[in-house]
Order: sequence, then structure tokens, then C-alpha cells
Amino acid sequence: MASIREDFGKFIARGNLVQLAIAFVMGAAFSALVTALVADIFTPLIGVAGHFDFSTWVFTVRGSTFMQGAFLNALISFLTIAVVVFFAIALPYQRYVDRQAAKKPAAVPTTRACPECLSQIPLAARRCSFCTSAVTPVAAPPAAAPS
Repeated sequence: MASIREDFGKFIARGNLVQLAIAFVMGAAFSALVTALVADIFTPLIGVAGHFDFSTWVFTVRGSTFMQGAFLNALISFLTIAVVVFFAIALPYQRYVDRQAAKKPAAVPTTRACPECLSQIPLAARRCSFCTSAVTPVAAPPAAAPS
């Protein structure tokens, strides 16, 4: 029986786990970079147009301070990261999946509609399992050759 240390070593060495850890670290670094970009460049530029500083944009109610400027920075950071992830990862991946799906041959049908009740029945059926009407069996089409 393998020791716990060997099992843990196998668990850590799995490709998916290592890739996930790298992706997490890169995502955290990218998030910090985008947050700094938004807080230090984007929002001051927006503030120039509105003649105010987002970092000092706060209001106080009965001693509680609400920092809507910091929230706006976080919102802009989130939207920027979401747009980058969508255009750099999600959209290209979906296009790749769509191209791969288009290359696959269509699946060979294994069922057909019953002429009486329109239920799906096997191609070789002699009687419908739903309405029990007699049907003529249909030969299955030949399977496509693998490419």
C-alpha cells in the first residue's frame, strides 16, 4: 500500500493541478496589474474630465464612511478583467470548439419517428413501443469511415 507521502506527491504532480496553480498565480498578478492600471491611470483620467479625484470621493453618514471612489475603481477593474478574459480566452476557445465540432461527422441516426404517434422508436423496430402499431423496420445506414 502506498504511503500518504507518495499519494500526496502523485496528487501534487498531476498536470491539471499544477496548471491550475499557475493559472491562479498568473490571474492574481494580472488582477493586481489591472487594478493598478485602473487606480493610477484610468480613474485619474476620468477625474480630469469631471474635475475631481476618485480616491477622495467619499461621503460620511453618522460616522460611517462610504468610499464610492474605491468601489468605482474596483468596478472598472472588474469590467476590464472581464473584457480581457472574454476576448483573450473565452471567445478564442469557443471558436476553437466550434471549429472542432464542425469537423466531426454527423452522428448516424439510431431512431426514427413512428408514423402513427410520432414517438421516437429504434430503426429496426417492427412495432411502436408507445402506440403498438405495426411499422416496417428500416435498415440502419452504414457507419461513416473514421477520418
